[in-house]
Amino acid sequence: MHPVPFRLVPLILGGVLTLAAPGAGAYPLDAAEETGIERLEGYRLANEGEIAGNRLPPGALLDREQIRLRLADQPEFELPEVDADLTRRVVDLLGAEAPHYSVSVLDISDPQRPRYAEHNGRTTRTPGSVGKVMLATALLQAIADRFPDDIGARERLLRETQVTADEFIQWDSHTVPFWDGEAKRFTRRPLQVGDTANLWSYLDWALSASSNAAASAVMKELVLLHHFDDEYPVPVEREAELFDRPPAERRDILLEALVEPIARNGLDTEKLRQGAFFTSGGKGRVSGTNSLSTTRELMRLLVKMEKGELVDAWSSRELKRLLYMTERRIRYASSPALQDAAVYFKSGSLYKCDREKNPDCGKYRGNVYNYMHSVAIIEHPADDPERVYLVTMTSNVLNVNSAVAHQTFATRLHRLLQE
Repeated sequence: MHPVPFRLVPLILGGVLTLAAPGAGAYPLDAAEETGIERLEGYRLANEGEIAGNRLPPGALLDREQIRLRLADQPEFELPEVDADLTRRVVDLLGAEAPHYSVSVLDISDPQRPRYAEHNGRTTRTPGSVGKVMLATALLQAIADRFPDDIGARERLLRETQVTADEFIQWDSHTVPFWDGEAKRFTRRPLQVGDTANLWSYLDWALSASSNAAASAVMKELVLLHHFDDEYPVPVEREAELFDRPPAERRDILLEALVEPIARNGLDTEKLRQGAFFTSGGKGRVSGTNSLSTTRELMRLLVKMEKGELVDAWSSRELKRLLYMTERRIRYASSPALQDAAVYFKSGSLYKCDREKNPDCGKYRGNVYNYMHSVAIIEHPADDPERVYLVTMTSNVLNVNSAVAHQTFATRLHRLLQE
């Protein structure tokens, strides 16, 4: 077993409320058969008016093959120098609260003449549910390691591996969609012990519905795949060979599986890492370390994905598909200015309230801390984009609805970049 290549720092968060994005569906709707993600069929029927459900905005109607990597033909591309004028204009959009934001913006509408703005881009914050992007990267890396030259085998592993929820998913209140093909209807509820679906569906639930339970189930599968390698998937009774090991060994295996792939992809794990399970049940079985991010390092991850170099071209495109929004848009992505845009998105929120100081403190409006995280790629208009830009941002503005604040910034930034 190789040593974990960074200093381990335990993280203790007391009284933290972690809120993920309910109903923020991702993945192109034409991919139900290829992936086995059953909800996609229901969303497709709803959008076509065959069953009750919300119609999608124009930007959400790309099919699987239309998801493109925008820098795939730019192998030498790196983040350009900070554009001082663009940075000043971006900071002006934030107003008086600018010191409490970190923002990185990369405009690649013309990849030969990119523009990059950065404000507090090296400030370290806990990534919240944006950490699920790092989890997905680690899983795709493990699958590529298993099948380096066989894309069909990678897809079969995601489609055919059945995952059954167990104590690792406890506890999480976020709901996920279940599609009943015979009755042609959806139900939404939190995952429960015993729920079974394929690995692709669990990965989709982790990113699209931002389910902490699904993310912890995926993380468990990542650790099993890393540990058992060619023998994965293994019967439940063999899981004890891993999870009955001494706590320190379990922890090392988790961090090898979860963090080392980020370093292997040329990213700095002292600036970007997911270090632990997303649920108390998972953390109770396997401890980890703290999670952290900067907007600059998140931007570097997105650039690697757009170049097809995050793991490899197939993995990069698969991650981008998993981030493509195909249901109700929320937070940053809910800006009316983005209706015609393809939006690839992940967000997360952590807030804490002291109601003795403010009895009205509530959702997204913490008064002790009030973190909101947004990662977005905008392609406008979706079918033939004239404007393509990437945004990573975090904020900690107390007593303000951070979801609305990110939506407002999205509208203002889009208008700025269209000038």
